Amino acid sequence: MDENREKLLREVMAADFTLIDLNLYLDTHPTDQRAILLFITSAQRAKMLRDQYERLYGPLTVMSSGMGCPWPWIQSPWPWEKTSL
Repeated sequence: MDENREKLLREVMAADFTLIDLNLYLDTHPTDQRAILLFITSAQRAKMLRDQYERLYGPLTVMSSGMGCPWPWIQSPWPWEKTSL
């Protein structure tokens, strides 16, 4: 995996982790306006990063693949074929 692709994938993963963490916090603090705004901006950033990754390197999930044929996610190395991440 090239260096830019790996870096962008790590950014996508970090952005998704942030959303999950904020979501858990908001489950117990649903009126925290600052957290709500942070969640909204984090969701926008995560979407932008995911869209950028998929535009450059292909789908991250089956839901974002467009379900076209041939299956685009099989054209990349499988997880066990990657040398690093």
